[in-house]
Amino acid sequence: MIILGLGPGLGLAADHDLTPREIYELDSPAVVMIIGYSNSGQRGSGGTGSIIQQDGLVLTNAHVVIEDQTGKPYPRLTIYLKPDRVSGDPKADLSRSAKGRVVAFSQPLDLALLKLDGPPGPFPVLELDDSDRIEIGDRVVAIGHPEQGGLWTLTTGTISAQFENFNATKGKSVFQTETGLNRGNSGGPLLDTDGRMVGINTAIARVSSDGLPITSISFSLKSNVAKSWLRDQGVSFQEMPASNRSTSNTSASRSTPLPGEPTALSENPSPAPKVVSPSSPLSASSRPYNLDRLISERSRAEADLEDMIKEMRGKFSGR
Repeated sequence: MIILGLGPGLGLAADHDLTPREIYELDSPAVVMIIGYSNSGQRGSGGTGSIIQQDGLVLTNAHVVIEDQTGKPYPRLTIYLKPDRVSGDPKADLSRSAKGRVVAFSQPLDLALLKLDGPPGPFPVLELDDSDRIEIGDRVVAIGHPEQGGLWTLTTGTISAQFENFNATKGKSVFQTETGLNRGNSGGPLLDTDGRMVGINTAIARVSSDGLPITSISFSLKSNVAKSWLRDQGVSFQEMPASNRSTSNTSASRSTPLPGEPTALSENPSPAPKVVSPSSPLSASSRPYNLDRLISERSRAEADLEDMIKEMRGKFSGR
């Protein structure tokens, strides 16, 4: 059994709602960028994730790391850790990376649990809160890597609506929010004014059945759905009282629709908006950090390293 532990340094009480700036400073170090790609580097997907355990467990969407054609995890995963300062230079901002592997996933719930392999912890973590206490009108923020936007981007908004059994999937409860989400935000955290994760950003509605654009309609899987699924995977939680919050130490943190496929909000035969995941497989769309190039370069670098290791082993064995 894996026990979800709390980060160090959480001793100061927070008796007020945190500002978006405070939430970002406190929580963004536990937000990661994820890319999954084929051995050849010709196919891949990108998105966002949250570190939920100090030894490197990462929660994200299944469609970020599961290949659509095979229904299996991408053979190669790279997870990028946030730099101390996001400069806008992709080479500098994406200089801290590690390999990852899929521990478990659920395509119906669009959830995946990853493990960081390589750098030792402890890592900063995000705590999954009780989503049942969140109501329509509550303020929320999201952190992620939106298409055409920056890395570790913060967007703000409110809870607009709630749905149970979303897309006719039993037990899949979601929030609708007008918090700005786009491709690349997939799998990232939706955070309340205490800076706790109450949702996992999962889907967006952008075009109606008659082709008209849709704005400010996005969906986040409720954290309680994720917590229940994680318990089924052997992850348990140590709950932290709200009084044990700290806003002064940002380095000490705390504890589907398939990619690109349109999905109706319900089985109602009347015209319905198309809902797609915020992240989709590679496209020709440009992004400031150029996901296509990033996957290709990462794939080539790994292939070169593997060739070098094989050559060195051959020399040592006298071949």
